[in-house]
Amino acid sequence: MGDPSEATYDLAAAGDDAVRLARELVRRDSTNHGGGEGDERAAAEFAAEALTDAGLTPQILEPAHRRSNVVARVPGTDPDAPALLVHAHLDVVPAHTENWSVPPFGGEIADCPVTGAPSLWGRGAVDMKHTVGMVTAVVRHWARTGLRPRRDIVLALVADEEDSAAFGADWLVREHAHLFEGCRVGIGERGGHTVHARTAAGRAVRLYPIAAAERGSAWLTLRARGTAGHGSRPPADNAVGALAAAVARIDAHRWPLHLTPVTRAAIDAVTAALEIERTPGDTDGDDAADALVARLDAAVPLVAPTVRNSATPTMLTAGYKVNVVPGEAVGGVDGRVLPGAEEAFARTMDALTGERVDWEYEHASPPVAAPLDSAVFRAMRSALVAHDPDAHVVPVCLAGGTDAKVFSRLGIDCYGFSPMRLPEGMDYPGLLHGVDERVPLEGLRSGVGVLDTFLRA
Repeated sequence: MGDPSEATYDLAAAGDDAVRLARELVRRDSTNHGGGEGDERAAAEFAAEALTDAGLTPQILEPAHRRSNVVARVPGTDPDAPALLVHAHLDVVPAHTENWSVPPFGGEIADCPVTGAPSLWGRGAVDMKHTVGMVTAVVRHWARTGLRPRRDIVLALVADEEDSAAFGADWLVREHAHLFEGCRVGIGERGGHTVHARTAAGRAVRLYPIAAAERGSAWLTLRARGTAGHGSRPPADNAVGALAAAVARIDAHRWPLHLTPVTRAAIDAVTAALEIERTPGDTDGDDAADALVARLDAAVPLVAPTVRNSATPTMLTAGYKVNVVPGEAVGGVDGRVLPGAEEAFARTMDALTGERVDWEYEHASPPVAAPLDSAVFRAMRSALVAHDPDAHVVPVCLAGGTDAKVFSRLGIDCYGFSPMRLPEGMDYPGLLHGVDERVPLEGLRSGVGVLDTFLRA
């Protein structure tokens, strides 16, 4: 099967293939504008062609015109072994060309201005066409060299992750669940990348987060109703005032501490890696836990957003003329809910909105969590350490969400694992949905090696 430590097992060509594949995917504009408006067809056709070259038989499945998904199964050597799902999304968020240093769909290769590393630039380079390129390159490498994984691997390259998943994973799970037969575990977006941190003594440490949980999404619509009228004679039940008061309460609310098992494990792993001295009860209360998390150096963003629920006001709509009191005011809130805290979230929203404002879920997806003591988690850890012996693997809960929430409905334990070794100084999470999105070419090549080791384990 080959071993990454053996000089005879050469993945250089696969690494170059990953760069080329990711570059061509970036050049195929697959912008998802939301509200059902998107087009993943060109990216899907390219990915399907690349997989066909590897001897596979990918299917392009569309619930609507040009909303394309690609599903293919890589047969393993052990038909009795459970299958593994590898999922990634083909769609990207919009990019405003005038804000970019390079054309966002040009797939240009240029040095990163921060790290100096040669990098692939373009919308989707980080989120997440680099992963599609790496996984596809690994499968193509197996076809060239006659390698096979031990168990079936189901590749799902999907549409619409950047909106509601209605044209992507959600539709596949509802209408084509048979394609995922035998899958008991899956890997997908986020996790496995380098986070550079330092101990209190200044020693460099490389952390590698693996997502083992996600907060649920709770996108809310708030609605206040009142008496319409003239602005010079304001009614006592002004809808705008009621909504504004509710939004202000939501914005000011400090949610209580809620540490899940995954987040506790993350704190334990990071403090051990950074040699941070612990004290009894340092995670027992809000202030103590917040103080501990604040000491986690570069790992603070991995942990801080997931120690409590959140609700962020994002939209306000009311009225059509300044001297007219509207009869209705509507707001939007982006809520995120930790595993085990769903009921507490709903009760809190009832209290914060009050009697004058109604709220409902515009879109909701449940929080999910996967076991930390699984063979798959151990295999991910081993693959990272095989390629970076100084790696410190940290299980984390994602602040946002991915298609893992959808695939978990099939009973699949989902992890975030899209490995890349990154240079120090690169703000990788900050490039998600950002301007001048880019990934280092050596990161793509390193990811191919880790994925190859893990997927064959």
